[in-house]
Amino acid sequence: VQLQASGGGLVQAGGSLRLSCAASGRTLNNYAMGWFRQAPGKGREFVTSISWSGSLQSHADSVKGRFTISRDNAKTTVYLQMNSLKPEDTAVYYCAASPSSAQTMPRMPRGIYWGQGTQVTVSS
Repeated sequence: VQLQASGGGLVQAGGSLRLSCAASGRTLNNYAMGWFRQAPGKGREFVTSISWSGSLQSHADSVKGRFTISRDNAKTTVYLQMNSLKPEDTAVYYCAASPSSAQTMPRMPRGIYWGQGTQVTVSS
């Protein structure tokens, strides 16, 4: 599986960005997809995930109410709409695909696929 993330950039605090992640290389039937991020000097942390059907989602507490994940299975693409951005949201954002459930993605289960990352910078 190849995952290509895009849409990162520089935005002022309070602004919005929309990230996209296009998957290719194999079918992703029943794969959960999600987003993680890694700030400078910190470990990779879970942001949000979504099940194949879209009916199950998980979110980190830090982004609840501000970030929305969605997916288009016909286009094998997952999106991350980020609103009310804060300087602490600055990080490299990675998309991921996992044969495990959306609820287990925060634990980075075995078999997870990673995209290459896209930089998001929020200025104060």
